[in-house]
Amino acid sequence: MTITQQIITIGLCVIGTMITRFLPFIVFKADKPTPEYIQYLGKALPAAIFGMLVIYCLKDVSVFSGSHGLPEAIAIAVVIALHLWKRKMLFSIAGGTLVYMILVQFLF
Repeated sequence: MTITQQIITIGLCVIGTMITRFLPFIVFKADKPTPEYIQYLGKALPAAIFGMLVIYCLKDVSVFSGSHGLPEAIAIAVVIALHLWKRKMLFSIAGGTLVYMILVQFLF
């Protein structure tokens, strides 16, 4: 990439980031109530996104070969247990990731 292309790329990234940050404040004024569909999306999308992430992470797991999905199953159980215990999402995700990495690097 030339220097001009790099400057244009960085500029477009800055503009795109600024638009996504400022647009909600422009569209949804502070003196008006938030529309019902936006409130619904705020409640429904986090669970839907996590569901998609789980499916994406498990899409290539083969229960008929290799480790038979055992590291993934153990990591999922750890995430569930940590979340039920502490109710801290980042702690649960980090703990499950750590357990999974240890399992695939040293045991399976």
